[in-house]
Amino acid sequence: QVQFVESGGGLVQPGGSLRLSCAASLRSFSVYAMSWYRQAPGKQRELVASITSSGRTNYVDSVKGRFTISRDNAKNTLYLQMNSLKPEDTAVYYCNARFQLEYWGQGTQVTVSS
Repeated sequence: QVQFVESGGGLVQPGGSLRLSCAASLRSFSVYAMSWYRQAPGKQRELVASITSSGRTNYVDSVKGRFTISRDNAKNTLYLQMNSLKPEDTAVYYCNARFQLEYWGQGTQVTVSS
């Protein structure tokens, strides 16, 4: 059974930073394309950032220049460094893994508010 342990969410003021982590119990973690999604109240889940098995990254326009996705294959862990946070970044953030099958984490709440 695949399990994800997501951490790093919380309450932060506008302009602040958070680093999300997602530790996955996936065999052959390195072959998976990994992504972070988010879902704000009343909105659809959206793709925030993704990283391929080869390390190629992609970001939604609204976070470009502020968020950085990375992975440590030796630790089976995915990261999302979030800087210059805005109130509109408030959402539940989900870790996603995809390679033939797709898996989701349980989500971690990020709240940006003064």
